[in-house]
Amino acid sequence: MARNKTFAFGVSTALLLAFLSSTAFAEEAVTPKTEQALPSIVVSQVEMKPIVDRVVATGAVKAVEETYVSPLVDGLSIRTLNADVGDHVDAESTLATLNPDMLLLQKSQYAASLAKANASLAQYQAQLAEAQANAEEALRVSERSKKLADAGSMSTAQRDQEKAAATVALARVRSSEQLVSVAQADIKVVDAQISDVDLRLARTDVKTPVAGVVSARTAKIGAIANGTGEPLFTIIRDGAVEMKADIIETDLPKLEIGQRAKITLADGKTQIDGKIRLISPVIDTQTRLGNVYISLLEPEKARVGMYARAQIIVTEKEALVLPLSAVTNTRDGMVTRKVEGDVAHVAKVETGIQDNGYIEIRTGLKQGDRVITKAGAFVRDGDRIKPVLADAETVSN
Repeated sequence: MARNKTFAFGVSTALLLAFLSSTAFAEEAVTPKTEQALPSIVVSQVEMKPIVDRVVATGAVKAVEETYVSPLVDGLSIRTLNADVGDHVDAESTLATLNPDMLLLQKSQYAASLAKANASLAQYQAQLAEAQANAEEALRVSERSKKLADAGSMSTAQRDQEKAAATVALARVRSSEQLVSVAQADIKVVDAQISDVDLRLARTDVKTPVAGVVSARTAKIGAIANGTGEPLFTIIRDGAVEMKADIIETDLPKLEIGQRAKITLADGKTQIDGKIRLISPVIDTQTRLGNVYISLLEPEKARVGMYARAQIIVTEKEALVLPLSAVTNTRDGMVTRKVEGDVAHVAKVETGIQDNGYIEIRTGLKQGDRVITKAGAFVRDGDRIKPVLADAETVSN
């Protein structure tokens, strides 16, 4: 009897399990299967925007041309100073004066020597006049004695005396002429010495040959001026300064004289417009950098020695662009993930200028095409996605 009860319980349990299984299967058959959700991925549209090709470089501000002002007279002390660092000076203006006392003393000595030379010249000229008169008389006597000797009225000895006297007189004339020439030469020497002193006196005014701004001054009152030593003043010619920029060798072929540049000084706030004045024809073999000299259009805002950063404008144009993150560099070239409907496809593109987070698309896409903005490398060709425009994402955030 107990065995029959156990058998009946087992049959009932089996029937219950079969009923529950059939019920679950029926419910599963009636309820439709839920569709798998697609991943939401941000996409961007290819659009036309202005884009700029820039070359970025760093460097320092320097003077375009520095002029050194040194004394043209050595050994004189500095009496006065008329300019200091930062002063704007005109060409031929006097920056300092030297003490002329020693030169004035020399000029007085030379003036005395000149007076003596003039007196000697007058004396020699008088001697010459006397010698010439004596020589003329001696020549007349010699001529008469010759006629008398030829006529037999004068002895040969007397004739020889008269002839010798004429010769001596002529020699004295030549000697006097030589003395006069020497005196005249002495006068010329003294005149030259006086002219030299006058020139040095004029040069006691230390003048600048160019207009500009005084950038350095070593001159001190009372110091002895020396033309071979350190210059008394340094002048930035016309106050013109420029940036000496270091450019990597791959960017140098893009640059041309006259291209515009935007210079940012060390404070990060001051910006100055400039343009390329000169491009160095050589590259440093160690650093592989070349130098470009950029003239500053507002030089008064900069100071020589300042650190600066330059953005040189190479090209400005309207072009099709994408965010830089939308393009990937692969072995086969630059690619992006183009979205058609909700399917992503790999598209090969040719790129150009990169500017401020965007990159130029030259071929491979057209305006209005949508591409995956980020994480494109994780999307395979043919994957289905839920595209979300970048602007919509920005608004939602």
